[in-house]
Amino acid sequence: MSASEIYNFVGNLTYGFLAVAALWGAYCTAMIWSRINQKRFRTEDQQDEFLNEVDQSLSAGRFDEAHAACDGDVRAVCQLAALAIHNRRIGYDKVRQLVLDRFQRDVMADLEQRVVWVNTVIKSAPMLGLFGTVLGMMGAFGKLAAAENVKADQLASDISLALITTACGLAIAIPGIVAVTLINSRIRRLEDLVAVGLTRFFETFRAAIGNRSGK
Repeated sequence: MSASEIYNFVGNLTYGFLAVAALWGAYCTAMIWSRINQKRFRTEDQQDEFLNEVDQSLSAGRFDEAHAACDGDVRAVCQLAALAIHNRRIGYDKVRQLVLDRFQRDVMADLEQRVVWVNTVIKSAPMLGLFGTVLGMMGAFGKLAAAENVKADQLASDISLALITTACGLAIAIPGIVAVTLINSRIRRLEDLVAVGLTRFFETFRAAIGNRSGK
């Protein structure tokens, strides 16, 4: 296999790696977006409406009814409230710590892991493009060194490899940067909503289990 054939083969592999990086970055971005939408209330008013229903049941000591209102709802506040109600017998402090740990482990850790993958794609795509650029230039200079008279069309494939891979790498990284900025904003919004919801829930929950234990 000649040097030119090797450059062409590795160049095609570079295109493949860029395509895989683009698809993986898009997949992770879509999964993060979908999971955030799945785990949060669309508005704080919707969350307050849900908490009003739970507060009424807890204040009346109807824990089973409050648990039923949370059970089956995949949104973070609902799942965490159901977890707290289910484990109410272990005491308020332990329940609170359990809920916070579960939120960090099951919700935030998953989102952060996928964001890391998107950031990896953003960093690696331009590097793959640069690698293609180097390959293209090596191929072009190799042809120039091997022949006295080289026509422009003989260099076209190598130069196109250098330019196209660079452009592809940037075309992957730039939208990725914008996507990560939007994702981080939505993650912070999710954290804020959950924090507000849990603060309100635990106030009612603490009073409810205190009244229950005092009876």
